[in-house]
Amino acid sequence: MSNIEIWTDGGCHGNPGPGGWAFIICKREQSAAEQILIEKNGSENYTTNNRMELIAVIKALTALGTINEAEPAMLSVYTDSQYVKKGITEWISGWKIKNWRTSSNKPVKNDDLWRTLDVLASAFKINWQWVKGHSGNFLNERCDELTQKAIESL
Repeated sequence: MSNIEIWTDGGCHGNPGPGGWAFIICKREQSAAEQILIEKNGSENYTTNNRMELIAVIKALTALGTINEAEPAMLSVYTDSQYVKKGITEWISGWKIKNWRTSSNKPVKNDDLWRTLDVLASAFKINWQWVKGHSGNFLNERCDELTQKAIESL
């Protein structure tokens, strides 16, 4: 069995403003370098950074279903967004209990995307990992490059 890694990034020029997202899905065999299976990006004319970060993960998990790979031994999602990492691992359970409201009883921002991510993520056992952005990690840097290219294409 192989391990599957998903690397994601999202960003905007201005916030809100034109935005882009990107993901890389790769397979890592024991004692071997990763093999990139899918690399994809996209953009929106007017959005926010947080929406792009969420869309990157949503698009990646959706694409994972199109890969002809056996059930991975482990699925890890890497993001440089604390918003995504904490949202999916810490905050979402409380939001659902409070009918998608925050601890201060305000509507959860981007709840449409959080609801979609919740459904997609529930189909997998995911190891969520935060990685510091712009710190020299090759796959994180590649996702950032793809995100910037997507924004520039607008």
